[in-house]
Amino acid sequence: MPRPRLTGLGGGLFACAAMVLVGGICWLLFGSSLFVYGLLFLPVAAATALWVRPADLITAPIGVPIAFAAGVWPISGGSGGIGGQLMGLVSALSLHAGWLYAGTLVAALIAVVRKAVLIGRRRVPRRITQ
Repeated sequence: MPRPRLTGLGGGLFACAAMVLVGGICWLLFGSSLFVYGLLFLPVAAATALWVRPADLITAPIGVPIAFAAGVWPISGGSGGIGGQLMGLVSALSLHAGWLYAGTLVAALIAVVRKAVLIGRRRVPRRITQ
């Protein structure tokens, strides 16, 4: 896996772009299946949390739900105008909040474990070799 190099903004943009792509693929290939969308959301959330810089770890669990909402728009199933599209988006977000919570939890757990490892490395005294 590549080393973590994304900034907080870069991680959010990566997640948004990936989820819009996943939403388009689900719309084209799977008939707007929100199950497939949610299933593909989990690895995107994990990748975002793994690739963000250590200094920006807190942004991974914040940016991932925003990416879920951005990508669900093509498959939300709204009809007729802005109001219909907005109601379809809100309905899709509320009915499939389990995927949203699961992906956010994955990103948060990965961020917490990475931060704990970083803190643990700082506290271990280095041996002096002479």
